[in-house]
Amino acid sequence: MNALLDYSAVEVVSLLRRGDVTPHDCLDAVEQRVGEVNSTFNALPTLCFDRAHDRASKLMQKPRDERGQLSGLPLVIKDLQKVSGVRSTAGSLIYSDHVPAFTDAVVQHIEDEGGLVFGKSNVPELGVGFNSLNPVFDPCLNPWNVKYSPGGSSSGSATALALNMTWLAHGSDMGGSLRIPASFCGVVGMRPSPGRVAMANRAAVDQTLAVQGPMARNVVDLAMFLDAMSGETHRDLLSKPRPLRSFASAAHVQKLPKRVAFSADLNIGPVDPEVARIVQNAAALLQANGVVVDQASPNLDGVQRCFRVMRAYVLACSLGNVLRKQAALVRSTDIRENVTEGLQLKIDQMLEAEQARVRIVQHVADFFETYDLLICPTTIVPAHPIDQPTVVECAGQVFDGYFDWTALTYVAAVAGLPALSLPCGVTRSGLPVGLQVIGPTNGDHDVISCAAALESMLSFHQLAPVRGRSEATALSENIQRPA
Repeated sequence: MNALLDYSAVEVVSLLRRGDVTPHDCLDAVEQRVGEVNSTFNALPTLCFDRAHDRASKLMQKPRDERGQLSGLPLVIKDLQKVSGVRSTAGSLIYSDHVPAFTDAVVQHIEDEGGLVFGKSNVPELGVGFNSLNPVFDPCLNPWNVKYSPGGSSSGSATALALNMTWLAHGSDMGGSLRIPASFCGVVGMRPSPGRVAMANRAAVDQTLAVQGPMARNVVDLAMFLDAMSGETHRDLLSKPRPLRSFASAAHVQKLPKRVAFSADLNIGPVDPEVARIVQNAAALLQANGVVVDQASPNLDGVQRCFRVMRAYVLACSLGNVLRKQAALVRSTDIRENVTEGLQLKIDQMLEAEQARVRIVQHVADFFETYDLLICPTTIVPAHPIDQPTVVECAGQVFDGYFDWTALTYVAAVAGLPALSLPCGVTRSGLPVGLQVIGPTNGDHDVISCAAALESMLSFHQLAPVRGRSEATALSENIQRPA
């Protein structure tokens, strides 16, 4: 049964629908693999196999064609979302013993489609930070090299995928929290258009900076998962109905765009030369297949200041009361400073940020009148050392704040665009590099279709991080975990 994990999610769902395997078989395979490597890499600090088996038994009482799009496929949920009856800590001492009685909207959609949640994936404290450091659990390690960070905040989800502990993993993304770990760990992660995946726990009713999204080992699997996650709910005013055309169909078509823009830096900051070269070589495959590829970027003037203000506001909305009431239990200085900054925002700062966002959205809309898609690196560097909570320098530029290096990912958040990170190569030191495909407003299908076509041209799938039990055991004897 352990060999099941070498199949794609789409292939396993097909086996489930035919009755060739059962959801229990899949859970047994996952549990064996988790037992082999999870203690070393700490991707999934909370497991709930008993709950998953119970739900599998209930699901099997239904005819196979009524078991939903996932048909009993096991998967993991990021430890920021609530799953009824399962410890949900958000990586915080405040919630270290919290066991919710209800399930969040996105998880409910997944379970309604036959997804079996068997674990919660590791995150930084309260989901704030591009690492996996929190005071509740040991940090998650990068599956390609344990001396490096897996990124964050969807750290455990990306690591679990890369190590074959799961077929699918849920993530969330405000400034890159889903795409950055996908890039660092060599998996696929997508930030869908705002409202595509319902969020019943928005920090503000009209908040569009943060979204929920799918992560997988390949684009076709990711598209299937996005189909299962999508759909509206009366608890989210921004949620969209499930589209008539499936995202899975877009992945299978693999339609190449006519004209794309490529930029190594979007004219907003430095990029490691090796990362830029790897991504540019991957983008050149499109040109070799008849796509017009221009060196171009939209006008993004003011995006850094805009994101900083809007992010501070969202954090104040979501964590302001937490900081007021339980500041002593918040360990991260970054959280305290960011939330305080949000609570102290002046109305003129908010107006300036909103006006800048309007301009950026219009500039981007004009840009996509000419180009079908925009391609750039997902991150400006490969994974950074795990003893550094964030990237401190790139190409000679030193960063002041811990998220200043993430501009390539937070551009999509500010402009409200769908964006997907696709692994496209490895550095000379053996760390994966992600290529980012950004689409126009509501262009999720086109992003997925192009990414699937690019994936078929690349040979990244032939590479893999640590997989075997003996390798993981050897690593565990020499790991010096950060405090």
